[in-house]
Amino acid sequence: MLTQVVTDIANFLRGVPFIVLLLGAGIYVTFRLGGIQFRAARAGLHLLLHNNKSKAAGDVSGFGALATVMAGTIGTGNIAGVATAIAAGGPGAVLWMWVTALFGMALKFASCTLAHHYRELSAAGEASGGPMYTLKNGLGMKWLGTLFALFVALAALTTGGMVQSHSVVDGIAYVIPSADNYKLELGIVIGILVAIVVLGGVKRIAHVASIIVPFMALAYCAAALVILVLHASEVPKAFSTIFIAAFNPEAVGGAAIGVAIQYGVVRALFASEAGLGTAAIGMAATKSNEPVEAGLIGMLGPWIDTLTICTLTALVIILAGGFGAGIPEDLAGSSLSAYAFENGLQGLGTIAGTAGAWIVGLGLVFFAYSTMLSWGYYGVKSCEFLWGKKAALPFRLIFITMIIFGALAEIKWVWDIADISNVLMAIPNLISILLLISVIKKLRDNYFSQPGLQRPL
Repeated sequence: MLTQVVTDIANFLRGVPFIVLLLGAGIYVTFRLGGIQFRAARAGLHLLLHNNKSKAAGDVSGFGALATVMAGTIGTGNIAGVATAIAAGGPGAVLWMWVTALFGMALKFASCTLAHHYRELSAAGEASGGPMYTLKNGLGMKWLGTLFALFVALAALTTGGMVQSHSVVDGIAYVIPSADNYKLELGIVIGILVAIVVLGGVKRIAHVASIIVPFMALAYCAAALVILVLHASEVPKAFSTIFIAAFNPEAVGGAAIGVAIQYGVVRALFASEAGLGTAAIGMAATKSNEPVEAGLIGMLGPWIDTLTICTLTALVIILAGGFGAGIPEDLAGSSLSAYAFENGLQGLGTIAGTAGAWIVGLGLVFFAYSTMLSWGYYGVKSCEFLWGKKAALPFRLIFITMIIFGALAEIKWVWDIADISNVLMAIPNLISILLLISVIKKLRDNYFSQPGLQRPL
C-alpha cells in the first residue's frame, strides 16, 4: 500500500507540468544567456585546467570543486539510471536525456554562478552557498530557501544514500550471486567507508574525489569503447534506433512517446543534477573571486556525465542486447547494465565477458561510493543552513544509517523516493534562476568585459 502511494506521488511530480517547467526553464535561460553552454565551454575548460592555485576565498580549487560535484553525478545515474530509463521508456528515452542535459548546462551555469555570488563566508573563510543562500540573500525568500534545504536533506538520504548503496549491492550480486545473502553486511561496510571520508569535511571529500573520479570515469569509458569497437558496424543502427524510438517508439517495440520523454528527462535530471541546484552547493566552495568562473566550470558536468558516459552506457545496452533480444525479465538498473557489458565483451571470449560484468560491478562500487561522499556534503550544508553547525554530526549519523537501509530496500521504491526528492528540490532552484536571470546576465557581462578576456557572446 505504502509503495503504491509513493509511486503515485512520484508519477504525479515527474509528470508533464514538471517536464515542461524544467525544459522550458532550460530553453529560456539558454536564450537569455546567448547559448553560453555552447559558446563559453572552452573558457570553462581553460579555467578547470589552469585555476587550481587560486589564493581567493573558498575551500577548494575549481578542479576540486568540480571533482566533488562530478562525484555526485558520475554514479548510478550513469549505469543504473540509464538502464532504468531504457527499460521503462525504451531507447527513445536516451534522446530526451541528451536534450535535458544540453539545456540543463545553462541552468547549471546559472545556479552555480548565483550560488558563488550569494555565498556566505565564515570568520575562518569556510564557504557556504547554494540555492538556499541564493533565495535568502538574493531574493529575501528565506522560507523558500528553507524548503530547498529540507528537500536536499531528504534527497541526500534517499538519492545520495539509499539509491547508491542499493545499486552497489545490486551490481555486486549480479557478478557474485551469493552476495545477495549478505546485503546487510555489505551495507554496513559501505557505511563505514563513507563515514571515514565524510567526517573529514569538503577538503577531504574533494581530495578523494579528485583521485577516484578521473580514474573510474576513464576506466569505465574505456571498457564501453571496446564494446563499441567490437560492434562498430552496428553503432549507426543503434543511434538510428534511439531517434526512431524517440518519435516513433512503436516501430522498435518501445514505450509511448510520453513515457520515453518522462523517463528520459527524469533520469537525465538524476544523472547530471542539471536543474536540481545541488551542484551549486559544491561549486560555491570554489576558490575564486569571480562567481562566473564557478558557473563556467560547473556547467561542464553534463557534458561529461550525461552526453558522454550516459551515452556510452546506453549504446552498450542497445548494441549488446541489453534492450530486447530476450533479456531476462528480472534484470533492472545496474544488473541490466552488467548484463549488457557481459554480452558486449563475449566476442573476446568467456573470460572477457565475465570481466565486462565485473567492470560494471566494480565501477558501481567506486561510482556510488564517490557519489555518497558528495551527497553527504550536500546534506550537511543543508542541515547547517537549517539548524547551524550542531546539526552536522547528527545528519551524518542518519545518512550512514540510510546507506545501510538502502542496501536492503527494493529498487522500485528507492527510485520513486529519489525522483520525488529531485523534483521537490528542482522547483525552488528553478524559481531562483528565473527571478534572478538579470543578475546572472550582469555578472556574465562584467566578467567577460575584463581586459584580457575575450567575450564569447
